[in-house]
Amino acid sequence: MQVPLLDVKVQNSPLREAILTAIARVVDGGAFILGPEVEAFEHELATALGVRRAVGVSSGTDALLVALMALGVGAGDEVVTTPFSFYATVGCIARLGARPVFADIDPASFNLDPHAAAAVFGAKSRAIIPVHLFGRPATLPAVTVPVVEDAAQAIGACKVAGIASCLSFFPSKNLGAFGDGGALLTDDDGFADQVAILRAHGSRPKYIHHKVGGNFRLDALQAAILRVKLASLSHWTARRRANAERYRRLFAATVGIPSDLILPADVPGHIYNQFVIRAPLRDGLREFLTKNGVGTEVYYPLALHLQPCFVELGYKQGAFPHAERATQEVLALPIYAELTETQQAYVVEQIAAFYRQRS
Repeated sequence: MQVPLLDVKVQNSPLREAILTAIARVVDGGAFILGPEVEAFEHELATALGVRRAVGVSSGTDALLVALMALGVGAGDEVVTTPFSFYATVGCIARLGARPVFADIDPASFNLDPHAAAAVFGAKSRAIIPVHLFGRPATLPAVTVPVVEDAAQAIGACKVAGIASCLSFFPSKNLGAFGDGGALLTDDDGFADQVAILRAHGSRPKYIHHKVGGNFRLDALQAAILRVKLASLSHWTARRRANAERYRRLFAATVGIPSDLILPADVPGHIYNQFVIRAPLRDGLREFLTKNGVGTEVYYPLALHLQPCFVELGYKQGAFPHAERATQEVLALPIYAELTETQQAYVVEQIAAFYRQRS
């Protein structure tokens, strides 16, 4: 059996005609950059997620970047974050000339440990970026600086608690576009207006530039596609949660699963952008699953404080043991909404077969 890690075709196929109609509407209207399609999507997204404002941008990465720009983060500042996330979480800090300051993760959730994060705050700390990793809501630390939530993998998992929450519409996300796209959510009208100005080269009105911004605009074609797909988001989230629960039942009922294979805990709000297990002999298991048709991924194989591009920060191996251990043990299994019970049973049986061979 072939069980891909993700199958966007099976999700998009039932929406094909509606999506093509939306694309044709944009083509016929001739407004491809911002405009009414983006404005409508922003309104619909904010309403669906229960937030005051949504500002469409070019990617989840740019949502994080423009949020820090709107806060005035720059050279000499520090931003506290996690070493266990996608590169963009930290790359946006470094691009502004600020220094990323890491704190270790909670090994049970993979999210930033709020107590460890609070402990590394100093006089230069200007913001914190917690990540709702894999779709699990993070516990936010009690801090006095602005909180920019990296919710790229966690659309709808929790309300906006900080100054902003940043979403990604990369095709693999629970709400995926047909290319790059993102949004910034906030309950602060003034902050939303700053972001809207910064995404268009710092201009308002056109050709009058109040700030040095960037080209962070969401394409109208992507907004139109996302408007169609947004109506199915709650259903897809419910199916992912149901699939996660079915995995738990299957793992519990299958002979050969080792006791030190750890499944993600079911916590309120978890939307399961990824179903990530901790697996003994992870690399061997992944090779076995690949040979037997099961798609997997390692999110992430090298902690951010050990990445070559951040060597000048001065962190060494062993600085954040929980994050470093996670890189050696995590394995994402298929969890997309259209996954069938037969496919899930096959995934679990193949995992059990791998460990039975080594018992």
